[in-house]
Amino acid sequence: MRVSTSADVKAARTDDEARVLQATPTGLLIGGRWTAAADDATFDVLDPSTGDLLAKVADASPQDGARALDAAVMTQKEFSATSPRERYDILMQAYGLLMERIDDLALLMTLEMGKPLAEARGEITYAAEFFRHFASEALQIDGGYQTAPAGGARFLVTKQPVGPCLLITPWNFPMAMGTRKIGPAIAAGCTSVIKPAHQTPLSMLALGGILQEAGVPDGVVNIVTCMRAGEVMEPMIRSGKARKLSFTGSTKVGKVLLEQCAERVLRTSMELGGNAPLIVFEDADLDEAIAGAMAAKMRNMGEACTAANRIYVQEKVADEFGRRMAEAMSGLKVGRGTEDGVDVGPLIDEAGRRKVVDLVADATSRGARVLTGGGTAAGPGFFYTPTVLMDVPAAARMTGEEIFGPVASITPFGTEDEVVAAANDTAYGLVSYVFTNDLRRALRVAEALESGMVGLNQGVVSNPAAPFGGIKESGLGREGGSNGIDEFLEVKYIGIAL
Repeated sequence: MRVSTSADVKAARTDDEARVLQATPTGLLIGGRWTAAADDATFDVLDPSTGDLLAKVADASPQDGARALDAAVMTQKEFSATSPRERYDILMQAYGLLMERIDDLALLMTLEMGKPLAEARGEITYAAEFFRHFASEALQIDGGYQTAPAGGARFLVTKQPVGPCLLITPWNFPMAMGTRKIGPAIAAGCTSVIKPAHQTPLSMLALGGILQEAGVPDGVVNIVTCMRAGEVMEPMIRSGKARKLSFTGSTKVGKVLLEQCAERVLRTSMELGGNAPLIVFEDADLDEAIAGAMAAKMRNMGEACTAANRIYVQEKVADEFGRRMAEAMSGLKVGRGTEDGVDVGPLIDEAGRRKVVDLVADATSRGARVLTGGGTAAGPGFFYTPTVLMDVPAAARMTGEEIFGPVASITPFGTEDEVVAAANDTAYGLVSYVFTNDLRRALRVAEALESGMVGLNQGVVSNPAAPFGGIKESGLGREGGSNGIDEFLEVKYIGIAL
């Protein structure tokens, strides 16, 4: 059975684009072999900047998913017995290969996801760092030994791999969200089945090839690509063969997955939606605040769960902040991510752009003022112009929904108590941002904000060495840091009588 490659797609593209696409596998990775889906089914991967076809990728069936999970289950016992040093070596080899091929991998990501090449290179570096971080964590899995308080016995505490894992990754960070899950799974000694988003499967498939080169044993990392995620993943979840699910995506889907996991009491890690407030107090350094707001808002064209969704600015400096934010946003170059000097690429698809259009229309109908932008960009592709809205009311839909686009929503506020209450008035709690030069206020507000992460005078908080995750409906568990590997380990207590 022949597995198609991206070389089968005829399109006018640069030599580098054609070479990178041709080198990327498009089949399923099951048990160490690249294979076609049942009945040779495929789906199309499109370039969001043009709508052109990039590749036809294997469209897995539930039976393909079952084969992938069986491969992970079959390999689990042997892989869990490997030494921490062996797992360290695999991850460090993969880290080196990612960095060595950063330009090709960045180009591939830009083609399928749209982000500018500079951002794509940054994501590959970020993705590689998860492998390097968790390589060291593999060598530091600890336990304990103590005397029972009443004497006569000893307590031995050890940590063991949780078992075969199901990993579901989103389209907005197609490489980094994969390594953030695969890294700790390998470090802990767990096998896995990964299901990338159908919009951006190519980055994960390229990563699968790199992991094979890095020495990952057959069956340890399996990849299934598909259009019908629910049909493929639900049987695997309900089978009881997997012992953990790690999901990054919407809160709506996360709740469905949690219900499915409950039947077999699977361990879960959930990195779900966000509604991040960014608060600028009147004593803040406005240069620092604008730079931070641009970073928090415009990373990935605003298509990030950590994006500043609600920008609250104290009344005394609100007009100046809005003017300077509009200047910064209007100076951004919009275009295809492969072009020189482009700052803002397309949104992922027409549905994503339509949502942004609707949210902006709703806000302006309720009294928000457009300081810059406010419309779709001309030409093919799913572009939206960088936009700043002023005086966005609490009743606007974008106050309660993720915008997931290049739209800065600004609302003036009066007092500290008022803005903290507004910031916390959401079902979500992933990240918050605070800009102030008052140390006492900074600590007071950071502690009062209901979110799993807080950025103080900075617009980017993500770091492989730090625990990433939220509270409330933004998720469960943590990824990254030393906490990240614990999500893939079970604690075992052994009582020893003397």
